[in-house]
Amino acid sequence: METQVHDVVVVGGGAAGLSAALVLGRARRRVAVVDAGAPRNAPAAHMQGFLSRDGMPPADLLAAGRAEVSGYGVELLEDQVVRIEVGFLVGLAGGRMLRARRILVATGVHDELPEIPGVRQRWGRDLLHCPYCHGWEVRDQRIGVLGTQPGSVVHAQLVRQWSDDVVFFVHTYDLTPAERVGLEARGIRIVSGEIARLVVEADRLTGVELIDGRVIARTAVFIRPGNLPHADGLLTGLGCEVDVAGFVTVDATGRTSTFGVWAAGKGKGHRIAREHDKEEAHEHDDGKPLKMHVCLSSVDDCGASLISILSIRPGETEFFSGSCANFRGQQKLSFFRPSAY
Repeated sequence: METQVHDVVVVGGGAAGLSAALVLGRARRRVAVVDAGAPRNAPAAHMQGFLSRDGMPPADLLAAGRAEVSGYGVELLEDQVVRIEVGFLVGLAGGRMLRARRILVATGVHDELPEIPGVRQRWGRDLLHCPYCHGWEVRDQRIGVLGTQPGSVVHAQLVRQWSDDVVFFVHTYDLTPAERVGLEARGIRIVSGEIARLVVEADRLTGVELIDGRVIARTAVFIRPGNLPHADGLLTGLGCEVDVAGFVTVDATGRTSTFGVWAAGKGKGHRIAREHDKEEAHEHDDGKPLKMHVCLSSVDDCGASLISILSIRPGETEFFSGSCANFRGQQKLSFFRPSAY
């Protein structure tokens, strides 16, 4: 057992986890980031639409992020968290145990893909999700959209912006008459019938084959996958409340229902669907409420007055918002707005 206690152990070293670690590290907190090395966007060769990093390989962004946080003394561990015990004892697959005052889980989500031959092999290559991320690269090509999840028709309408040749494959989707009219109005061809496989030749997508043998030539296909939380049981094992979809519920600052446990990134129930650039911009805020929380709890642990430590003068309370209970009593206190930083 380690004798040193980390202020925060961050579970997950993606954009959200590293952004939080950067803020906490700069606040001179003892932080460890544990990352299993399996990012969701690993199949993608490049990331687009992210200001100043357009076209950068996702792995390069993470490498740059790790270099930045390391400069502030953040400990980076290539390992997997297998359990978090009461009192925040963090067990790693490699056998090491960490002690933490607070936990930040930023493990993200995983994509639920249909069991169609070729789908997993082409995912992130020419079977794509976000048209804002990949539409430019396949502009004016023969594009298909698979009907699987609710919102698939809206997805097809979005994709139509990048090509005049778009086919909506109904597959197992329950297409309504109104949706059919909308697709036809935009010149999107509708192909009924279940899909048998994606046709690949010379390591390139060339078409979509239906179960009746028809092959519709396509060079790129979009799909709206389902997003599911990782079934690692870390948050539920700590007693954190989850929504009906299994995502942890948090307040506006990322705090879960369990004291001392926070969540960041796409694993949070209240920020599931966000545009890529907006998501990354907001991820920078994920560490700030936690930084303030750790600071305030440190003051309270010492038995000092939060009001005197923060040096709030009469008339300055309007710079604070939200309320929280003093950990020793029930005196109402406040956190800074994230935007005030």
